[in-house]
Amino acid sequence: MTTTPDASVVDFWFDPVCPYSWTASRWLLEVAERRPLHVRHHVMSLYLLNEHRSDVPADYREHVERTRGPSRVATAAATQFGEQVLGGFYTAFGEIVFDRWRRPSTEEYHGAVRSALAAVGLPPDLEDAMESPEHDDAMRRSHDEGVAPVGGGVGTPITHIDGVAFFGPVLNAIPRGEDAVRVFDGALLLAGYPQFFELKRTRTRPPVFT
Repeated sequence: MTTTPDASVVDFWFDPVCPYSWTASRWLLEVAERRPLHVRHHVMSLYLLNEHRSDVPADYREHVERTRGPSRVATAAATQFGEQVLGGFYTAFGEIVFDRWRRPSTEEYHGAVRSALAAVGLPPDLEDAMESPEHDDAMRRSHDEGVAPVGGGVGTPITHIDGVAFFGPVLNAIPRGEDAVRVFDGALLLAGYPQFFELKRTRTRPPVFT
């Protein structure tokens, strides 16, 4: 994508294993085919979002405990090679993990990380970061930078468009074509109104990735 002077700057915070980060990230790609966007990727963490929450169900707590690995690898890659490598790594990882709705095992996450690193030409030893706390401080700094403008009680993803920050959008499927542009314009309009805070409805079915 060629960045033009009038391109909107989108800072996108994602957890690699979050399905709603994935649908939103693919939505932004759809928009970028039709509007000038400059998307910058940053790492956040489902684990960090939930580490101090007392109302998390036990099965979901177990899930987020094992989701740190891919975020750690993404953080290690960004630390060593710059955040510009995150978009390619994320796409390669997500195309494996988000073939259908499920909660992959630790072994599946390892396999997806290994394949993604190879696909984008990043060193294979970055996979070692999955079980290492070495980059946890950097991951927390990136996470906090994304969360700070929108406050607590949020989830993933977090999107900043030309400095306007909001949690989401939480998309159950990927808007395509002109629908993607309409969703983008609507999200930006609502988020840009300083007294707007929340618009929500209960999800009734699992996400769709096609």
